[in-house]
Amino acid sequence: MVSFLRIFSLRNLLVLSLALNVSLIWRVLYGKDSEAINGPSLDNKRKALRTDSMASEAQATQTTHLYMPSSSSSSSSVDSNSRDRVINLDHGDPTVYERYWKQTGDKSTILIPGWQSMSYFSDAGNLCWFLEPEFAKEIIRLHKIVGNAVTEDRYIVVGTGSTQLYQAVLYALSPPDAAEPLSVVSAAPYYSSYPLITDCLKSGLYKWAGDALSFNKEGPYIELVTSPNNPDGHARQSVVNKSGGILVHDLAYYWPQYSPIAAAADHDIMLFTVSKSTGHAGMRIGWALVKDEEVAKKMVKYVELNTIGVSKDSQLRAAKVLQVATDGCKYPTSKEGSLFDFAASIMEERWNLLRAAVRQSGLFTLPDFPPELCRFLNSSFAPRPAFAWLKCEAPIEDCEAFLRSNNILTRGGKHFGVGPQYVRISMLDRDENYDVFVERLSTIHRRQSMQVDETAE
Repeated sequence: MVSFLRIFSLRNLLVLSLALNVSLIWRVLYGKDSEAINGPSLDNKRKALRTDSMASEAQATQTTHLYMPSSSSSSSSVDSNSRDRVINLDHGDPTVYERYWKQTGDKSTILIPGWQSMSYFSDAGNLCWFLEPEFAKEIIRLHKIVGNAVTEDRYIVVGTGSTQLYQAVLYALSPPDAAEPLSVVSAAPYYSSYPLITDCLKSGLYKWAGDALSFNKEGPYIELVTSPNNPDGHARQSVVNKSGGILVHDLAYYWPQYSPIAAAADHDIMLFTVSKSTGHAGMRIGWALVKDEEVAKKMVKYVELNTIGVSKDSQLRAAKVLQVATDGCKYPTSKEGSLFDFAASIMEERWNLLRAAVRQSGLFTLPDFPPELCRFLNSSFAPRPAFAWLKCEAPIEDCEAFLRSNNILTRGGKHFGVGPQYVRISMLDRDENYDVFVERLSTIHRRQSMQVDETAE
């Protein structure tokens, strides 16, 4: 019996050892084949990009390659089940910020008792009587530490997002007794919602008059200056060369994760929004810095007539978020630094990946931006806009339709006052969607070649 057990145990050990060795050899061979076919995962490419972040663009061109990521890569990389799903990058939904705010935990959490914020009034003695004092204080703190806007001698007007503030500005600047509507213009490519918002009510006070570059009508007008510009990311100035105009500066993207902060903006009317500064689009909170008291009063009146103020709960939450963002700049506790350090790192990484994908595809081009010194981050870098302004080269005529045929949803150039060869692509989606987009964009030329070959057969 003992002899039998010894033989049985020895045989089992031999079989087990053989199985383990075969398994190990198979995994090694399979892993090498998989990497040879699919190339490194996006996680490995990200590490390479971080290592080479200080290298020149020429060197990056030689060393950065995009392949189909290995199915064995981590969850942030592209897997085979994702390659054909629809990726919607039409909207600038800033979900890329979720990861940062999750790590802040209770620091960005507030508790609002049931009895709080019941009155219409926040500060009856203030010109903007529905502006929460705590929110106003945090707005000033954040602008002061970032250095992107002058707040001294300005009135703060809060709105339900910058969209309501834009409507309030049009109402405030339009003469009520004018013989004809006031013309509203912006240089193309302009923000796609400007024409829609301006004309949605068919107001007799103002109307959309198109591209500021070709505007030559006599009389007063409003020129919208979006800087950095949505959709192409370039810094903007007024382009209408005539008197009688009123400038409105939309500075939603003038934050250090998108653009170098060269100086504090100092304009008569400046619009900002929480959605693009901290990523909290769902709060629906924006603010305007207004120099002229009468204009500010009329803007407040519009918000009063439109919504009888702005949600106090949203303002209190926004105040907490801005406080955490500002405190993170002064006393960083996270390994990823402040909110702006975190976002700037992600935007740089994403733009590097996108430019590599565009180079590999051979079908598209992107705008180039000269580097500039950022006084806040104390470094020189090229803008990394929240949107990519992608151009499809010939023979592709309709870029939006072409990308849609590859399950990538974007917003075409016609919505921005230019031709269909352009599209706007959001750079602010979650990692898993952005990874699929970059991988797919880099291999579109191969997909098209395969489709042509199949059709020929």
